[in-house]
Amino acid sequence: MANPSLLFLPKVLCAVAAFCACLPAPVSAIRKETGFAAPIMCRRTVQGRHLISDDNGYVCSSLSIDPWSHCCPRTGARFSCQGCKLDLQCCNSYEYCVSCCLDPSRTKERDVLKLKVAKPVTAGTYANIFDFCMGRCRHSSASVVHENAYVSDFHHCFMVQQNLSGSTDSNYGSRLAGISVIVGRQGEPCSSTCRAKGQSCVPSRLSELNKCQILQKYMRCRSGCFPSLGPDQPAEVVDEAPTSLNPGACLYMQTDERLTCDGSHQHTRRVCPCA
Repeated sequence: MANPSLLFLPKVLCAVAAFCACLPAPVSAIRKETGFAAPIMCRRTVQGRHLISDDNGYVCSSLSIDPWSHCCPRTGARFSCQGCKLDLQCCNSYEYCVSCCLDPSRTKERDVLKLKVAKPVTAGTYANIFDFCMGRCRHSSASVVHENAYVSDFHHCFMVQQNLSGSTDSNYGSRLAGISVIVGRQGEPCSSTCRAKGQSCVPSRLSELNKCQILQKYMRCRSGCFPSLGPDQPAEVVDEAPTSLNPGACLYMQTDERLTCDGSHQHTRRVCPCA
């Protein structure tokens, strides 16, 4: 005969199961992701008293900037080039220069990040585009003539230009900002060429024209471009010159210190920086 206690076992197990089902589920000790977004913080310029540009490419007044995030309101135009000459990539305002420079269609990250911050070989490179734009848009000695005057109102420049050797010269735009590049007549010095246009030759800018890529922009240079030595350079040898002088060749000086506005040669035409 079966043990009577065993007859009640199924009922006991059912009762225990029902009791356990009523208990709350165990709480995990691991906190799940709450879904909060990371706060947005902006870097910003600090040079101007009235305007500010942030690293998102917005320009705003110093009074309208968010005091917590340091971001400009996103109500205005992004990457604005207000007050800029886009052919020179130079602006009359530092903040709008930075904003315009940040536009990915104008400044390529791959070109900027390999640029050195300064001329020495030991100088580091830019960490990001915002650092590049803030640095490039500031005034430099290249935008000044006679030590205390700007060559142009558009003296905040950010152009990235490849030079002849393949390295990058980011000062090209600022160094020629406000300069009229004029090709003179045969045998004429730059001082006379500029004076005929009611301007003066700017000696400190001759070195910027003393490059093959600049000569080839303003002259034909059909016979090539070569280093030479002469007070009339940079220049192009006229087609009517004797064969021994290599007619049609462009010539540049290898030593910038010897460049002068007053040099000339009867068989060359000079390229001149006038302002």
